[in-house]
Amino acid sequence: MSLKEVTKGIDPVISNYANGYLEYIHQNLEDIKNTDSIDKEIDFVKLVLQSSGCDNTKLDKLCNEYAAKLKSEFDAKSALNTSASKQLKQSLVIGSQRITNASALLGHSTDLDAVSGKRIKSQVDKKKLAKAEKKIRAKMEKRENESKISVAYESSKLLNESDEDYDDFFKTVNPYQSSSARAKSKDVKIDSFDLYVGNGLRILSGAQLVLAHGHRYGLVGHNGIGKSSLLKALSRRELPIPENITILHVEQEVRGDEVPALQSVLDADVWRKHFLQEQTAITARLNELESAQDDTENDVLAQKMRDDEIQELQESLNVIHENLADMDADTAESRAATILSGLGFSVEAQSKPTNQFSGGWRMRLALARALFCKPDLLLLDEPSNMLDVPSITFLADYLQTYPGTVLIVSHDRAFLNDVATDIIHQHSERLDYYRGCDFDRFYASKEERRKNQQREYDNQMAYRKHLQTFIDKFRYNAAKSSEAQSRIKKLEKLPVLEPPEEEQEFKFRFTEVEKLSPPIIQLQNVTFGYNPDKAIVRDVDLSIQLDSRIALVGGNGSGKTTLLRLLIGQLEASKGQISRNGRLRIGYFAQHHVDQMDLNLTAVSWLAKVWPGKSDEEYRRHLGSFGITGTLGVQKLELLSGGQKSRVAFACLCLNQPHILVLDEPSNHLDTAGLDALADALKKFEGGVLMVSHDVTLISQVCNEIWSCEEGHVNQFDGDIFDYKKYILAKAGSSGIVVQH
Repeated sequence: MSLKEVTKGIDPVISNYANGYLEYIHQNLEDIKNTDSIDKEIDFVKLVLQSSGCDNTKLDKLCNEYAAKLKSEFDAKSALNTSASKQLKQSLVIGSQRITNASALLGHSTDLDAVSGKRIKSQVDKKKLAKAEKKIRAKMEKRENESKISVAYESSKLLNESDEDYDDFFKTVNPYQSSSARAKSKDVKIDSFDLYVGNGLRILSGAQLVLAHGHRYGLVGHNGIGKSSLLKALSRRELPIPENITILHVEQEVRGDEVPALQSVLDADVWRKHFLQEQTAITARLNELESAQDDTENDVLAQKMRDDEIQELQESLNVIHENLADMDADTAESRAATILSGLGFSVEAQSKPTNQFSGGWRMRLALARALFCKPDLLLLDEPSNMLDVPSITFLADYLQTYPGTVLIVSHDRAFLNDVATDIIHQHSERLDYYRGCDFDRFYASKEERRKNQQREYDNQMAYRKHLQTFIDKFRYNAAKSSEAQSRIKKLEKLPVLEPPEEEQEFKFRFTEVEKLSPPIIQLQNVTFGYNPDKAIVRDVDLSIQLDSRIALVGGNGSGKTTLLRLLIGQLEASKGQISRNGRLRIGYFAQHHVDQMDLNLTAVSWLAKVWPGKSDEEYRRHLGSFGITGTLGVQKLELLSGGQKSRVAFACLCLNQPHILVLDEPSNHLDTAGLDALADALKKFEGGVLMVSHDVTLISQVCNEIWSCEEGHVNQFDGDIFDYKKYILAKAGSSGIVVQH
């Protein structure tokens, strides 16, 4: 009897989960105390499979067979530990049993996803499954050393498939806090913990996490180091966060439905929503009891029962009113509307259903929901990636007076300079703290710290060499042997120092530019709109030369990308004239450049497909000039990180040796090293640059002209990008948009 036969026709997620859990039991037999524990573990798997609709007769037979085999191996291991005389014999038994692993014992030779032929809706009670998962995790944590916390267990994927039960998840992670509970300390301190990602890769070892309430921490580090995994572990309380601290993590966009944007933000405060629903239900029941008074006035017992119920409901209603007043429920709608306005939602947009917004706007909704809930610990993962400069400016201003603790993963230096009070540097499986530092001060301090570590390491290596030279010379000299022994002891007592980590440097190198005579690109009175009655941009006058360094800024939907597509010839102007030099070549970096890639190809193969005619060695050398070195060039694109895909896109756009670079959000997905390399390369580029970007630091380093898109008009802004930020804040203030908490 195999698991494949028993689970035929059920949800493949469940069958995969059961198989993985049985394998986990098999691999960790040494942690099981007795055979009764094996029965309990098998009973849990049996319960999961029964709830999904498995045949009970076949399931009983399979579980009994597998329990017997596990007990047999457990007894063999126990005998091995207690009888040295039987060591060889028992080793042979265990060895032969290990040859048949858990999957083979269960008859697994094919992918369980293909068992049923079609996707079947899960019949599992997710609440029961989640409860069981909680018990398993608690059991595993008990087995760990009390001084170490290890998050290595990967729970059922079914629990993470969707957020249909978001309210239940929110209540589980953030139980309602009374006033006394909320008054407790909000500081977080977790000593010496290890953290693993789902595939068993350790990202933190013996780390310490310290978050002081009210501080705003920037979590920085190279792409792929595990910053997002740390945030996820915190958001699910897989690390021991005090229960009185509420947590909210913004990592993915809101799912679209028919709920208006404003209501979606209001519903994010699940406890407010819960109390309002309770209030409505209790009020309806009280009205019902009041209307039934005439029917019970002659029945004393019924009258007493009705009066008792009314009194209980009134008491419950009073508690609900107190809770709603405590959370400022009366001002909720105005607070939600203010946050949405600051993030770019017009009054009209706030009433639109969420399924009418694009992915970027849904990300803004997710951010608005988090800010509205005001959690004690707010976790933000690259919040600026989907925001324009006005929205980033509003968000930074909002967070500067945020009453709780904020932990932000971001590579936007200007944003971190505006927001962060402290920096946490994640690297080499540890967390280094730079207290009282914004990003610029952190960068300087990090380099100074690295130099000091290098100096200390070099001094110790020189001292070690000095001691070792003396020892080697006089170890066997009778007159000097005691001194040699003394130096041996000194050498043994020296702490072992590791050389400081070398910073990985990336270089971008754009191709040389052939000189052209002006004009290069000229727009005169250009107007465009998909609908003739509604222009997106109108009467635009703009010229780009080989020495131009222009940043195009403005709110999302203001027409920036439309203008770029007009410049490169993807769109034709409805009115006006666009003239280009006949020999002009343009390199265009699209915001959604990944959509244009064939992710099944390697970087080399994709370049050869887009721009054929060179050898593989030439393509690899070209990729190397954008940081895609070694085996990265021959890996499938789908296996590369977001920053690595961006580098491949930059390499591709340079193959036609462009005179003008037109860049739409080039900073997305690039880490600090990548942004530094991009800024340096753009400054050295001999052609023209026109970029749309939300990264204030990149704009300030590269561009000397700011053009703003507002209400369909494109005009040169008098000032730099920092003046533009001040202008945005002043405009928001004059429009009545103020930061409220």
